Amino acid sequence: MSFSSAIPCCSFHLSVRFPPHRYRRHLSPTSSPSSPRSLKWADPRLWSTPHGCNQTRRASSRHSAKRWTSLFTQKCSRKRPEDGVWAPWWYTTTHASTGFAPPALYPKPFPMEHYSLLEECQPFFSLLHSKALAPLTTTNATNDTTSNSSSSNTTTSTSPSPSLSTLPLPSPPLPVPANEKLLVWVGEEGLVPRRDAKIHVLDSAVQGGDAVWEGLRVYDGRVFKLQDHLDRLFDSAKAMAFANVPPREHVAHALVSTLAANGMRDNAHVRLTLTRGKKVTSGMSPHFNLYGCTLIVLAEWKPPVYDNARGIKLVTASTRRNSPQCVDSHIHHNNLINNILAKIEGNNAGADDAVMLDVHGYVSETNATNIFMVKRGLILTPHADSCLPGITRSTVIELAKQEGIPIQECNITTAQLHAADEIFTTGTMGELTPCVLLDNRPIGNNVNISDCEANSEGSAGPITQRLQEAYKKLTSMEGWPLPF
Repeated sequence: MSFSSAIPCCSFHLSVRFPPHRYRRHLSPTSSPSSPRSLKWADPRLWSTPHGCNQTRRASSRHSAKRWTSLFTQKCSRKRPEDGVWAPWWYTTTHASTGFAPPALYPKPFPMEHYSLLEECQPFFSLLHSKALAPLTTTNATNDTTSNSSSSNTTTSTSPSPSLSTLPLPSPPLPVPANEKLLVWVGEEGLVPRRDAKIHVLDSAVQGGDAVWEGLRVYDGRVFKLQDHLDRLFDSAKAMAFANVPPREHVAHALVSTLAANGMRDNAHVRLTLTRGKKVTSGMSPHFNLYGCTLIVLAEWKPPVYDNARGIKLVTASTRRNSPQCVDSHIHHNNLINNILAKIEGNNAGADDAVMLDVHGYVSETNATNIFMVKRGLILTPHADSCLPGITRSTVIELAKQEGIPIQECNITTAQLHAADEIFTTGTMGELTPCVLLDNRPIGNNVNISDCEANSEGSAGPITQRLQEAYKKLTSMEGWPLPF
C-alpha cells in the first residue's frame, strides 16, 4: 500500500510502497507503555482519522530523529582507528544535514587543539573550494518560482538565506590576457602564482597603506633607470623610518628572478612595493612591526598605457594635491587616496586623467603623471613642491637641455595651461603623452578636437614629438642589462 492512499490528510506524498508488516515494524516506537505520550501509532486504525494521522506523523518524525542521532553517537563512541582524527567531529555534526535539525547560522568555537591541523588542511580545502559547483542562485530560483506561478498571474520573490559565503563575481577580462598566468614575488614566499599572490591581513599596507613603491619599465632586455628607482625606493623607506629593510642586492635579485620566471625581457612594467611588514597586532604604531619588511615584485606585460600619437583628454579636478606641509611629495608612498579622488572626477567627466592643483591654486600634476606645457618655444613645468619629482620628469628635463630647448620650473596657473601651445605628461607607465583637450578646450593646433565628435583624435606638437623621439632613442640605448 502507499502512504498517499493510507494518509489522505497529509500534505506530503510518498510514492514508495511498503507491505503493512514492514512499515508497522519499522515505525514501532520504543517508548515506555507507562509514558503518557506513548502511542502505538503502528496500529493501522490510527491512520483512518485526521487526528490520529497528525499524531502519527509527529511521533514518526521524533522517532526518526532519535534513530539518526543514536546511530551517529554509536559510531562516534566506537573510535575506530581507520576513521581518523576528524571522526568525532564528523559523527556528531553530520546529522544536521539530514534535515531534522536546521544548521546553526554561526559556527561554534573552534577547538584550538586542532589549529595546527587546520593550518595544514586549509590549502587543500581552498583548492577544493575553488572547484566547487555553485549553488542555485537567487535569480534562478526567482525565475523558476515566477514561471511556475504564471498561470495564477502572481510573482513570488525569494530572498537569499543568511550565509557566511557568497557567490564569486565572474572573472573580468584582462587588458592583456597574457597576464592571467603570472608569477609574483611576495615576501618570504618568493615566487607564487598570481592567484595565490597575497599579503597578510596584519600587513601595514592593509592596516594603513604604510608602504612605498616604484614603477619600472623593461626595454629590450634592459631595466630603464633601475638605480634611480632603487635610490628613491630606499630613500622613501628611510624617510618613513622602516626597520629591517632588505638589502639592495636582495631587491635586485627578486626583480631579476621575477622577470626571468615570467620570461619578460621587453614591453613589461614592474611594480616594486615595500611595506613596513606584518604587525603583531592591529594598530598604527610601527612598534608593532616586528617581522621585517615585505617585498612585492609584480611584473606584467604592459605597453604604454596612453595613446602617445593621438593624445589624451584632461579635466581639472577640484581635489587638491597634498601640500608639503602635510605629506612630503619626495616620499613615494602607497597612500594614494588623494590621487584616486581626482581620478574619479576624471572618469566621471569622460577624461583620461585629471589635472590637480596645489593648495594655492597653481597647477601641480595629474593624478598619475607629471605635466609640462610649451609656450612660444619655452617649456614650463611646475615646481616639485606639491608633485612627485618623477624620474621620467627629470629625464625629460635633461633631454630638453641636450636638445637646446629652453625649460623652466615655475608656478603655472590654469589660465596659462589653457593658453598653452602644447601640453604633455610624463611617467614610467605612459612615457611622453600629448594632451589634445583640457576641460573640453582644444590645445594648440588641435582646434578641431571636440568631446562631441566620434573617434576624435589629435596630434602631438613639434616640441613634444621631438622629445618623444629623444626619449625613445634613450630607452633603446640605456638601462640596466638583465642577466638572462
